Amino acid sequence: MKCIDKCIKLVICGILVCCLTAGCVSPGKSISAYESEDYERTSYRAAGFSNTICVAADNVLLDPIKTDSSLHAAGLFSLNENKVLYSYNIHKKLYPASTTKILTALIALKYGNLSDTVTISQNAATFPAGASLCHVREGDTITLEELLYGLLLPSGNDAAVAIAEHISGSVEEFAKLMNSEAYRIGATNTHFVNPHGLHDDNHYTTAYDLYLIFNECLKHEMFTNIIGQSSHQTSIANSDGSKRDVTWESTVLYMNGNTGIEVEKPSTVTFLGGKTGNTDEAKRCLLGYSRDGQNNAYISIVMGAETKPLVYVNMNEMLNNAVAAN
Repeated sequence: MKCIDKCIKLVICGILVCCLTAGCVSPGKSISAYESEDYERTSYRAAGFSNTICVAADNVLLDPIKTDSSLHAAGLFSLNENKVLYSYNIHKKLYPASTTKILTALIALKYGNLSDTVTISQNAATFPAGASLCHVREGDTITLEELLYGLLLPSGNDAAVAIAEHISGSVEEFAKLMNSEAYRIGATNTHFVNPHGLHDDNHYTTAYDLYLIFNECLKHEMFTNIIGQSSHQTSIANSDGSKRDVTWESTVLYMNGNTGIEVEKPSTVTFLGGKTGNTDEAKRCLLGYSRDGQNNAYISIVMGAETKPLVYVNMNEMLNNAVAAN
């Protein structure tokens, strides 16, 4: 009997130790309640993955930069120095809108064959009016490489679904691959449920995680080539065998001056490409890749600007002041 009591005590102690070391989750605890724990996990994984990425524990602010009070998050990362030059709420969980598509592109580049011919499904071609599209149609055939242009330049939600279905068979399976790939590169505060970024309460990331994903994307020459274009012309095969020519233009105003909205470009760097995002919940988001006169490379991120012009004002202020002060 004493032996049994002793065994029970040992089992209970073992359970308590497991709970303390692994971290027990209380039912009903909100996602936001874990943000500090998630940050510690991200920082630990980032440090363990590599000594060639930027790691920031707190906000890194500069006096000349007055952060827009409505802004959700912002960050500027020096790739040559592995240094965070500016950060504001970079570990806060936020809705990413179409900046999601950089992870979609990364998976296509890693797991897909760019010469594959993709047939557009009804699901991929069906979106509500006003959605961001590259305007592929059901039954169209197009190469995976060309779909990447349709994904990243005009920010086609239809291209995103077509890519997801081609790589994984369904959007649901592709989302699983997205989360697995995000975790692999240290983006542990990210959870995606679709390849395009249309709003879902369970679809979120952080500015820091977007930095990690974007940094991984920049290792692919094809990615940097695509985001560096102001426009791209291609030919799509219709379901009846005929072809139609289309031109896709970048949604990044730094790259494309045909939108009717003029924005001033940053004075300290040459902007080489980026990705926009916009939903009611995410507001205006912009990721950027640039280099200064000494060929130092930077990733810049603005999330949650109230208007389209303001996202560029915020990015200019960040780039011009932080790069100049570095």
